[in-house]
Amino acid sequence: MTATMRSQSAVTVVELMDADPRVSVVLAEISVERFEDALRRHPDRAVNVGIMEQTMIGVAAGMALEGQLPVAHSIAPFLVERSLEQIKLDLGNQELGAILIGTGGSYDYSTEGTTHHSPGDVQVLLSVPGIAVHVPGHPAEVDVLLRDAHRTGGLTYLRTSAAENAGPRPIDPGKLLRVRTGRRGTVVAVGPMLDRTLQAVQGIDVTVLYVTTVAPLDAAGLAAAAADAAEVITVEPFHEGTLAGSLAAALADRPRRFLHIGAPRRVLRNYGSVDDLDRAAGLDADSIRSRISEFLRR
Repeated sequence: MTATMRSQSAVTVVELMDADPRVSVVLAEISVERFEDALRRHPDRAVNVGIMEQTMIGVAAGMALEGQLPVAHSIAPFLVERSLEQIKLDLGNQELGAILIGTGGSYDYSTEGTTHHSPGDVQVLLSVPGIAVHVPGHPAEVDVLLRDAHRTGGLTYLRTSAAENAGPRPIDPGKLLRVRTGRRGTVVAVGPMLDRTLQAVQGIDVTVLYVTTVAPLDAAGLAAAAADAAEVITVEPFHEGTLAGSLAAALADRPRRFLHIGAPRRVLRNYGSVDDLDRAAGLDADSIRSRISEFLRR
């Protein structure tokens, strides 16, 4: 069976548990079947608290206080937005290390309605001081970024999604990757948006940078790669403008024009497949191309 980002995250976590007795797992009913090996092989370090996401974060914080590196997993609206206060107080304010793995953002649960959508997950988590946020674009990148989060041991959010790029890129955690070079502007593609961004800019003379770590953003790498760019465009898989502050701070040396393309800041009431919602949100390749072309013409 071909690995998805979600399944790869579970495989990597179990491998980390096997190798490191500090790694523990806390679940809130969702994805229990994906962590069966963890529950069976490490019952002293793997627990399912049931449908209580806030409790899940509290238990993870308790494990961290005892010297563990806990992994908490659920779908994004439940893990992040329902449990934000616990993430902020129990983990962030106490400066504890933990790995939070979210799935389903922004609207992978496209047939479940707005209760299961979470395009704002990254933006709200950026309010937690010191948190690292990874947004992989392929299952192989999930493995790389998870192992880096384990190595660093800090508070980390890993955002997995059903949308992914056709293949992995040679990423270096925390650094951006230049994919192509052009002269009319710089496009920053985040995680699973890379392939459709490259499709959208075919025939347009722009630089494309690939980012899988959005916090802390590789400000020095961005400043160097976009040194001469007057026009900077981001293509984000979450709320448009989420990275506006980080990009503006990194590129504050000269005046720039910015365009932020991402999930619209409105309630997306459409149902259907993820592709259907991408079209409704203007995140399909044709819509992205249209916005970039119009922006560069102005």
